[in-house]
Amino acid sequence: MSEHTTDTPAVGPWRVAIAGLIGTTIEWYDFFIYGLAVASVFAPQFFPSASPVASTLAALSTFAIGFVARPLGGALIGHYGDRIGRKRMLVLSLMVMGTATAAIGVLPTYAAIGVAAPITLLVLRFAQGFAVGGEWGGATLLALENARSPRQRTLLSALPQVGLPTGVLLGSLVFLAVRTGLGDAAFVEWGWRIPFLASAILVAFGLLLRLRLGESPEFERARTRQGVRRAPIGEVLRAPRVWIPAAGIPIATTALGNILLVFLAGHAAARGLFSPTIILLVTLVGAVVWGAAVPIAALTAARFGRRPVLAASMAGVAVWAFPYFWLVETGGTAELLAATTVAAALIGVSSGPFGAYITEAFPTTLRYSGSSVAYGAGSVLGGALAPLVATMLYAASGSTAAIAGYLVLNGVISVIATVSLRSPVSPSADARSVHPEPDSPPALA
Repeated sequence: MSEHTTDTPAVGPWRVAIAGLIGTTIEWYDFFIYGLAVASVFAPQFFPSASPVASTLAALSTFAIGFVARPLGGALIGHYGDRIGRKRMLVLSLMVMGTATAAIGVLPTYAAIGVAAPITLLVLRFAQGFAVGGEWGGATLLALENARSPRQRTLLSALPQVGLPTGVLLGSLVFLAVRTGLGDAAFVEWGWRIPFLASAILVAFGLLLRLRLGESPEFERARTRQGVRRAPIGEVLRAPRVWIPAAGIPIATTALGNILLVFLAGHAAARGLFSPTIILLVTLVGAVVWGAAVPIAALTAARFGRRPVLAASMAGVAVWAFPYFWLVETGGTAELLAATTVAAALIGVSSGPFGAYITEAFPTTLRYSGSSVAYGAGSVLGGALAPLVATMLYAASGSTAAIAGYLVLNGVISVIATVSLRSPVSPSADARSVHPEPDSPPALA
């Protein structure tokens, strides 16, 4: 089959965006159920140690490996996404993710196979991160490049971003149901495997949806007029004035998100602040707030510009860092709920304009590679490091103030990156960018 043919007839732009939302929900469900199991399952069963801190750090390192793999997955999947199309790479990313997640669900523990258990877990976690690295850019682009108006461009690209909190919500619900139904002892012993194995059903559904999608019409037009680039990732990396600030934008909110979703569970358990059930219930509320904030922020950005909405959310992370931990440390459920609700809202606001802002910094024929690598690199610096840094800072200082200071620093970095990136920042600029490349791509550098 020629690489310039579209496999499936095109469908409406909203159907494409909703399919992207469902696909990213499944991928993020797979990715984050690992985070929910890090402290209670993987640390003791795959990384046994006389020191609970050392065991938790080892388990968190495998969590971080998933983020380290993301820019690599973004580079390779993005390369082929810019050469043969968005759709095929999205099918590939979902298959890799589903296979890795189901394999974790049947993986023997350290007690059964020794050191092979953590090594295999690390490899499978790497595969998860590799798949997510190609997922975000492809789902965002397919939605954005099917848009038929400037307003749709921001709104449709925001829908796949709702997949992250929806995946967290779904994963939390499944974990809560299994844990409540089986009890803590049975859950830790074997019940934790159920959410991982259930992923196979979700992935089959997601693949069915994605196979019915057509290719991006904007991408088809661009490669017909210009041809494909021989080495998209090379061209992206030679434009540091674009990809470096693009990579800096997600640092603050991915750091906050992973402290909220991953670090807090282990920290609260070790301190006896909250039960695992309370943490899961509050996480559910946070995920709902996060998801609801995304379309609201996208509507606001479509009217007033993407940059001010993004910059405000990143500044909000810095402002909320200390109050967040003050509230958590009280040990009160109402205070934890308030802290989480505001944090989740900030993350959701940043997600609304984020997809369009990042992807449109790159020309169409480099867009998959550029946006995926930038997002993946930023996620390593924010998401991967945050639970590790937070655990080490607390172990060294015995206080969450150092962690709050770390979040403030991340917020400042992301604000600077946001205002530095050359990307459409207003509705009028957005309108000019709907088909910005008549015959030749704009220069990156």
